[in-house]
Amino acid sequence: MSLPPIDSSLLPADIRNGSADRKKTYEAALGFERMLVQQLAKSLADTTKPLDGEDEGADAATQPYQSMLPDSLADSVMSAGGLGLARSFVPQEKAK
Repeated sequence: MSLPPIDSSLLPADIRNGSADRKKTYEAALGFERMLVQQLAKSLADTTKPLDGEDEGADAATQPYQSMLPDSLADSVMSAGGLGLARSFVPQEKAK
């Protein structure tokens, strides 16, 4: 899965103006962050399933939408710049 396009103005300045290697490292960190958001959203969506046999008709109608929720939420969060976790995975450059 690839990341949705991210507005470069949302990238930290040291990443935006940094080397290609720093950008690649940050992109990998964003991929991890997206996977984390997706898994959290999947856990959230799983809690909305009806209990044993309750309202099975509604479950059949909403089940396709529930399966789309994790990807949609993760894409939306990432296209807005993410949660900010990726930044902590990329070490600061040493001052010259």
